Amino acid sequence: QLRLVESGGGFVQPGDSLRLSCTISGFTFGMDYYAIGWFRQAPGKEREGISYITTEDNTANYAESVKGRFTTSRDNAKNTAYLEMRDLKLEDSAVYFCAAEPHGLGGLGMELYTDWGQGTQVTVSS
Repeated sequence: QLRLVESGGGFVQPGDSLRLSCTISGFTFGMDYYAIGWFRQAPGKEREGISYITTEDNTANYAESVKGRFTTSRDNAKNTAYLEMRDLKLEDSAVYFCAAEPHGLGGLGMELYTDWGQGTQVTVSS
């Protein structure tokens, strides 16, 4: 079983930027085989998929709510994935989670992912 640890959350103002990291351990064959997804959950709302990055050419896809503002990347040598967030809005406040999908294809559905981190809080407030 994998262990995923998110970091980099914090309290920021609207328009600010933030970079989240997801460090993963416990691989048998390496991070190369896993797609990494990013999800978030705001109070009283369902968890939503916002981004993922595949193993095929590191293709990244985004939900409409973050497209153009968020960028996901990965460094397999460091077993780490990143979520760069810019132009943060009040509605981006949530707990952010990373997750690993073992077939490398990714997707925005939670059911695709087998291993999850505990989350990191991002609060956007003026």
